[in-house]
Amino acid sequence: MALALESGFVSTLGHNTAAISAYAGVGLVLFVAGFYVVDLATPGRLISVIRQERNPNATALATAAMVAVGLIVAASIYGAEGNLGEGLIATVVYGVVGIVVQAIAMLVFNLLIGVKISGLCQEEKLEPAALLLAATYVMIGLVTGVSVI
Repeated sequence: MALALESGFVSTLGHNTAAISAYAGVGLVLFVAGFYVVDLATPGRLISVIRQERNPNATALATAAMVAVGLIVAASIYGAEGNLGEGLIATVVYGVVGIVVQAIAMLVFNLLIGVKISGLCQEEKLEPAALLLAATYVMIGLVTGVSVI
């Protein structure tokens, strides 16, 4: 039995594989950047607070930040409509904007509402304020993502 491939299949496969790799690389950089934004507001190293101290508040905030960045990256890819170069640039720009807005949200919650991430990350039990801030992160990612589609 012979395997018949459509004309241009190999070219399309190569292009799409390159696009996946490029978007994955950009996404990974943005995920790391988003993680470190939360890390800056956390007393001690965030990964230690999560792994060793097993702090549920720090985990909730870091998880929400990653979900938010993922929403932005996915929406940017979708909005690129197959244009790899423009899509990558847009993903970087929108991702950075989303991360900056998350940082602003941390400041707003700290200054106006009195929710301090440093205090939350020292609490041993999951605090309602951490869930509120985590939901805010996800909503920022969703709003940012939908606005670029």
